[in-house]
Amino acid sequence: MAGTATPATALLKKSKTTHLVHSYSHDSRSESFGDEAVAALATKVGVEPAQIFKTLVIKLDTGSLAVAVLPVPDKLSLKAAAAALGANKASMADRLEAERSSGYVFGGISPLGQRKKLPTVLDVSALRWDRILCSAGRRGLEIELRPTDLVSLSGAATATITAG
Repeated sequence: MAGTATPATALLKKSKTTHLVHSYSHDSRSESFGDEAVAALATKVGVEPAQIFKTLVIKLDTGSLAVAVLPVPDKLSLKAAAAALGANKASMADRLEAERSSGYVFGGISPLGQRKKLPTVLDVSALRWDRILCSAGRRGLEIELRPTDLVSLSGAATATITAG
């Protein structure tokens, strides 16, 4: 697919990981990038909204950044994510800090191919599915892959990190 080269897709290609890339027309007025991806792709690709994952950069109380990957419809439990990553507390990272660290634009941050590889936690619900989607590193671009491949390539821990 033309125009799909990102550090995330390059990593998948280099590692010979089976994946598909899906694109959709991103609306620049959209403020909820995950909801936009669900609306554009769930029916088109034939997945449940809970199979489309968002990537959030968080700041641990240790001062370091980390990545939390969870289903779009769910809310992140900062406490659970912090605990899964060996910290006591976490907060959402500043938008510019997240972009600088990842090398991706806000709303298009992929858990793969980040400029700085950060500690990552994937919500355990991903393992229920044979395939999940996550950002390919650009707004309007998603990667479909096996959750076990995402764990392997990102070095992610798995834990329940959703609230409620």
